[in-house]
Amino acid sequence: EHGPYQPHEPGYGLDQPGYSPYEDEIPDPEARMLAIKNAKAFLLQTSTRSGLNLYDHFANMLTKILDEQPPNPVDIIEDISKDVKWAQFRKKMDTLRDEHLILPTFEAAEKCKALFIKDSGEQHEELDEEMGQPSLPNVMETAYYFEQAGIGLDKGESYYIFLSLKNLINVQPIQTCRFWGKILGLEMNYIIAEVQLHEGEGEEEETGEEVEENVAEEEKEMGEGEEEEGEEKEKEPEPPKSTYKPPPEIPKEENGTGTNKYIYFVCNEPGKPWVKLPPVTPAQIVCARKIKKFFTGRLDAPVVSFPPFPGNEANYLRAQIARISAGTHVSPTGFYQFANEDEEEEEGDLYEENPDFEPPPVAEMVESLATWAHHVKEILKQGRCVWINPSLKSEENEEEEDEEEEDKEGEEHEEERGLPLFTLISEDEGIKNIPAWTAQFSTNLIPQYSVAILQSNRWPGAYAFAAGRKFDNIYFGWGHKYSPESHTPALPPPVQAEYPSGPGITETVDPTVEEEIAFKTAQEDALAEEEEEGEEEEVEDD
Repeated sequence: EHGPYQPHEPGYGLDQPGYSPYEDEIPDPEARMLAIKNAKAFLLQTSTRSGLNLYDHFANMLTKILDEQPPNPVDIIEDISKDVKWAQFRKKMDTLRDEHLILPTFEAAEKCKALFIKDSGEQHEELDEEMGQPSLPNVMETAYYFEQAGIGLDKGESYYIFLSLKNLINVQPIQTCRFWGKILGLEMNYIIAEVQLHEGEGEEEETGEEVEENVAEEEKEMGEGEEEEGEEKEKEPEPPKSTYKPPPEIPKEENGTGTNKYIYFVCNEPGKPWVKLPPVTPAQIVCARKIKKFFTGRLDAPVVSFPPFPGNEANYLRAQIARISAGTHVSPTGFYQFANEDEEEEEGDLYEENPDFEPPPVAEMVESLATWAHHVKEILKQGRCVWINPSLKSEENEEEEDEEEEDKEGEEHEEERGLPLFTLISEDEGIKNIPAWTAQFSTNLIPQYSVAILQSNRWPGAYAFAAGRKFDNIYFGWGHKYSPESHTPALPPPVQAEYPSGPGITETVDPTVEEEIAFKTAQEDALAEEEEEGEEEEVEDD
């Protein structure tokens, strides 16, 4: 309820006593005119954002309605209001020359213009002929099959990605290439390419990284040696050293094996340069399982989280790619086989296509999940695909191991074993009452010409299709694993306990004067007795 209107308020004069639209009484004309002026003044207030006022806006809307006389104007009053507002915007006329307007479509075309420039690819064509199989994937064919189920990007963007992958292959010594998918970000997105380089290319980069690590270690050792020499010269008492020893660092898997089997290149948009992601480490995968962060689209952006992530967004992106690939990359059962039958139980990381594979019908692949199998090894809790004992060290640290054997006798590391390669997806655990996978036809209207579509419920956005001997995996999403409950960050560790109190460090009570006198007399008596015993021994010797 509103109290009596004041003269400066718009509704002043409309609440005269005895006035009603159903009565013949007319209110005071002066109060009526004052109310109208106040109301008009309120409508004429200029907006601080757009510079418009409501009075003129209503007048322009009514003029537009009366001029055009559209049918059912009450249903399109919002659209009319938007059109009137857009008509108020005018070009800047205070410049000597008219400003050239760049349309968004023109900007997008300029970015993708470099993709349509044809280079002389004679060398690449010769390489493809020598290899026998082109390394460029048929992105448009894969997009066609996923489009049957309404999955994927529009044809224009898919073709741009196709051309962008072609440029990547022309620049890098790539043996195999595949469009992995697209991870969405808050500012920009990531287009991801999964590649394998020719033999010997990755080893050179590994040796370079090892040399950098060795140089860093040598610099640390030199710095420590100089500090020790300075301490010896000064001969100052050393501060107490901490007895805490961090857990041993788990080494990363080599390129071409485990989580680093493939190399990944990313770009924000087709036409922009491709950036190679660094190899993933077990510590990054273990930490990525405990946090949930949205990507920004900037590889150098810091990852602020708890527990603290060891790296920036490029490392976090690489860790999520490894997790998604290990959990969602599947193929029809029997399509692949082990390259070496002797290594089936041990490593089983190398596989090849099975020439005797006979694809099952689409109906069977939809009805039974046993017709699908994983062809990427599972990541253990340690953050690796192949378990390694962290207590084992190099030969240089054997002496330190001998000294610490007693402390490590009680510490035993249980060996982890993951599921073997080509495990059926029917054995995957669901989330509460939700199954891990959902299989369906691309269309129920014409099932005889449909494609089998497989959707992951643990990683929303991961899909796979199968049609005869053709299949592929793809991902479109935010890079997060599904959780039925809201994400709860890990709690910080408990507060460290106080220093244990004992008789050796407990402050004693000051003695009284009588106790000090008694202590001194006892010391004097003990000294006197020692002197007497010494004199008696000398006399006996004489």
